[in-house]
Amino acid sequence: MLALQYRKSVARYVWVKLLGGRFPRMLAAPGAFLRMTQLPEPDLPTDQWARVRPVLSGVCGSDVAALSGKGSIYLSAFTSFPFVPGHEVVGRVVETGAAVSELAAGDRVVLEPALGCAVRGLAEPCVPCSSGHYANCERVMEGDISSGIQTGYCRDTGGGWSGSFVAHRSQLYKVPEGVSDEAAVLAEPLSCAIHGVLEADVPDGAEVLVVGGGTIGLLTVAALSRLAPAARVTLAARYGHQRRLGDMLGADRVVAAGRDLAGALAELSGASLLPLEIGKPAVVGGFDVTFECTGSGGGIEDAVRWTRARGKLVLSGMPDPNKLDMTPVWYQELRVIGAYAYAAESRNGARPRTFEIALEMLGEDGWAEKIAELVTHRFPLQRRGQAIATAMRPGRHGAVKTVFDLADAA
Repeated sequence: MLALQYRKSVARYVWVKLLGGRFPRMLAAPGAFLRMTQLPEPDLPTDQWARVRPVLSGVCGSDVAALSGKGSIYLSAFTSFPFVPGHEVVGRVVETGAAVSELAAGDRVVLEPALGCAVRGLAEPCVPCSSGHYANCERVMEGDISSGIQTGYCRDTGGGWSGSFVAHRSQLYKVPEGVSDEAAVLAEPLSCAIHGVLEADVPDGAEVLVVGGGTIGLLTVAALSRLAPAARVTLAARYGHQRRLGDMLGADRVVAAGRDLAGALAELSGASLLPLEIGKPAVVGGFDVTFECTGSGGGIEDAVRWTRARGKLVLSGMPDPNKLDMTPVWYQELRVIGAYAYAAESRNGARPRTFEIALEMLGEDGWAEKIAELVTHRFPLQRRGQAIATAMRPGRHGAVKTVFDLADAA
């Protein structure tokens, strides 16, 4: 099968750091981490697994960070190399293990990529898995497959940037009829956004700030419109197309993230600005709940400053591993919440999985069509350099979610 494969080495890291930032298409050149190749289809690890042929697979911000050498090395300790990226996937089942009765060849499915204890065939689940927080699994180096926190970062599972990957039965969800492939491929990032909103437990009447108009930021706005409709949501987004989509998805107020952001947020929140000798002003007041969805140093700095005293700060974006002045967190006694992936949620006395909530939302009349608008660009694997460059520079290309079209990858 045709696949894009990630290979790690010091020489490739140097190549990427020297050229990748200025020339994004070089991140798919021969000296970089990513290569196009022919690979054998991965084997089913046990009879509890199924084989899926991807239809669409997204390019996530975490993928771009890994390809450009800008991500934290922290997660490399839990990753097995080489691997095929791609964890945002909609596809068709092509083969099932003998113990898989709920799925059949031809079923259209989305992938929940977390590789927790159940997926790994471990009879005694770890503490996070036993409480429903399987994305925080503490045994991601054990079991039936190699190390990896997710499909797309494990050498044995394959990933969505290929003609075929394998998944445990518990990872696959049937897509409701009427939900397009473009909407379905966003089920994974939508689940991440939903999990963040539920973790925040946004009170009625809260003033909420969403920092960042990329995929996670926009889907957080969408999730808030459904799960916290009594809150008032302000979106700070850098680009015009992001602000348009934020307005469509339910933001009450949309502002441009740039030089005039402080004045606009002060006016909307009633906060006071105190100028400092250098840098951004100190803020008194602000928003009750802030979702930081960029992971950038500047975005996190804004989110920290604009969360009012004893407010909640939700880190939904994968953080850039750079230094950050955390004085406002300490001084304002902020409640900082890390929101990673998905879980068995506590909702209305039940414990639905986040993906189940996401697919239920996508099945609502007219909503999937709005979500599908976030898929702005699609490329075959052969145009991987253009795809990566588009995802890295959303302002230049008017991009939100870039996806690979796997029609010819088998």
